[in-house]
Amino acid sequence: MTGLVAAAGDPTLADFGHDTWWLIVIKVLAVFLFLLLGVLITIWAERRVLGYMQNRVGPNRAGPFGLLQTLMDGIKLALMEDIVPRGVDKVLFWLAPAISVIPAFISIAVIPFGPVVSIFGVRTPLQLTDLPVAVLLVLAMSSMGVYGIVLSGWSASSPYSLLGGLRSSAQVISYEIAMGLAFVPVFLYAGSLSTTQIVAAQAHGNQFGPGLHYPSWFAVLLFPSFLIYLITMVGETNRLPFDLPEGEGELVGGYHTEYSSLKFAILQLAEYCSVITVSALAITLFLGGWAAPWPISVWPGANSGWWPLLWMVIKISIFVFGFFWLRASLPRIRYDQLMRLGWKVLIPGALVWTLMIATIRVWRRQGGSTGIYIIAGLIVVGLMLLAWAWDMAEANRAKRAAEIEEAEAEAEADANAFPIPPLDLPHYHGVGLFQDSLPAGPTTADSTRTEVTGA
Repeated sequence: MTGLVAAAGDPTLADFGHDTWWLIVIKVLAVFLFLLLGVLITIWAERRVLGYMQNRVGPNRAGPFGLLQTLMDGIKLALMEDIVPRGVDKVLFWLAPAISVIPAFISIAVIPFGPVVSIFGVRTPLQLTDLPVAVLLVLAMSSMGVYGIVLSGWSASSPYSLLGGLRSSAQVISYEIAMGLAFVPVFLYAGSLSTTQIVAAQAHGNQFGPGLHYPSWFAVLLFPSFLIYLITMVGETNRLPFDLPEGEGELVGGYHTEYSSLKFAILQLAEYCSVITVSALAITLFLGGWAAPWPISVWPGANSGWWPLLWMVIKISIFVFGFFWLRASLPRIRYDQLMRLGWKVLIPGALVWTLMIATIRVWRRQGGSTGIYIIAGLIVVGLMLLAWAWDMAEANRAKRAAEIEEAEAEAEADANAFPIPPLDLPHYHGVGLFQDSLPAGPTTADSTRTEVTGA
């Protein structure tokens, strides 16, 4: 064995599919350990960061700086009593956590972590595998992951779990549409759905470097797509402020209310694996992947050997810290606000942006022909008509709301003007109720003030 020696070179699709079996095993174990250790460190870091932001200490007992706290919690969950409620579908109740966590491990397989290196004398990319449609694989796995949440809620025979599962399915469908539309401009500019080629398409220049005439990262060149993806990836992972499927205020614990012991730990593992996976995907599609940012990229050896693995981990850490910051800063939004943002803002915005990018790409390919100008003009006119229709609909809704408010105010005024009988009538004091039982004689004021109770 010659050990681990750095080797330069940008990978392509042709570099995959030739690894030996032992190298595949090493890569699979490396990806598995990366996610597993990443989840342990992420949970510890989240608790420490939230403690600092909320003026608390955070975990500081198990190990130095509390680094072993997450490991101890995992061991404790594994050794706890596994409680299975009565009436559950035991097969699905046991399978649901596995269905949630497996897609997250599969998605990370197509994420590139570096260029071609030499591992024990064999040149191979720092990536488990790649496909011509690798990004579609990630989208498919994210869609499969929601099945675990839905089945965990349905199989538990609990209304709270079921509502959490239904919320998750509606949320993922809503935000996955916008996420897929946000990817289309990236595919148009990169010319491929392969993660390796998307990273290579962003490596034609240094970010803000000398001699660069336009930005190399798609996060700058396609900023609306990047912004839409940032919002949708939070909704995909069910994190604050979009953690409606597990809202403890109204659903106790959501879809994992009835879970305990190791199955509960697996559900939490699936959530944090998804956080790391969507962060790595955002870096791959929009932030140059494993390539070093400027000014580090000025160093000639920054994008060769094993150094890109360090840049990739640093970028993922920054994104994961963003999840911590959102959790500490923003409250949970209402469910109607969540759906309104997905269907009325993100999806229409992504559609309009995709049409614009497609028009620009065709125009550049055909050298600015007249037909492209006509199509672009029609698109602009269509967007103006949509905006006008939207404004008219908003005006009509506001008018109806004002009419309803005015009608309610008039009804309330009429209710207040309705004649109310006086509250101090004589019969309230017994006058006239017991006249037959009273002796004949002159009536005085004191004799007429008999209480109704007869006391």
